[in-house]
Amino acid sequence: MNPLGRSAAEFISISINKRFFTSCVPLDRLLGDGLPSGHILELSGPPGTAKEALAAEFVSSAVSLNDQVLFVDMQNMTSPASLGLELCSKNLVDTDFDLTRLVILNSIWFPFRTFPGLTQSRRAILLARVKQVLARLCSSRDISVVITTQLATKLLTPDGSPASFDTGSRAVLVPQLGSDYLPPHRSFRVLIVPETRTSGVLRLLSSPSCDDGSTISEESYEMEGNRIGICESERRAPIVPGR
Repeated sequence: MNPLGRSAAEFISISINKRFFTSCVPLDRLLGDGLPSGHILELSGPPGTAKEALAAEFVSSAVSLNDQVLFVDMQNMTSPASLGLELCSKNLVDTDFDLTRLVILNSIWFPFRTFPGLTQSRRAILLARVKQVLARLCSSRDISVVITTQLATKLLTPDGSPASFDTGSRAVLVPQLGSDYLPPHRSFRVLIVPETRTSGVLRLLSSPSCDDGSTISEESYEMEGNRIGICESERRAPIVPGR
């Protein structure tokens, strides 16, 4: 397929209507029927919560739409071979590609972990640069970005303000890098919350239409092997597209 053979009107139409879907119905529902083109999805959760598997689902979705994907793995958690198997399982190995429309940043927290030489001020500067790059990718190039990250423990006082080990009364798990590195009007933030070994909820922390976290939505899930799927009660009822 030759992208240069398409008119500007065709590219605009494709870009406006394009969404990336997964086989994870609860996640697609939280995103309002898939991840829109030119937006960011941050997936965070404890180890073993299938974040990388969900990222691979977005790769399959983009390839099925003839889009190139840039996959950046910062912790060596996903191998080219495993991505190849994912595409082979869906008969997507002989696809003719157009332009790059999706970027995966796997384990983005890893380069920002605490080590000698990385001061808080330096870390803040680097994250500000990341935010600028992400904003430019989404707004100027209409590229979608999927980010996976771990959780960190945050200590709070009784009134909910930040605390230290000496002053804190409770601890909560939050995404490792916070939200300052994400362009607020382009970003979805989803937390994977396991409740048992095989089930849990996906929690929408914020979205472009509600970036202050005032309204939190949830969808239940069950594990199907190493993948996140719909729970049994949902499986019995028909799924209405665009719910």
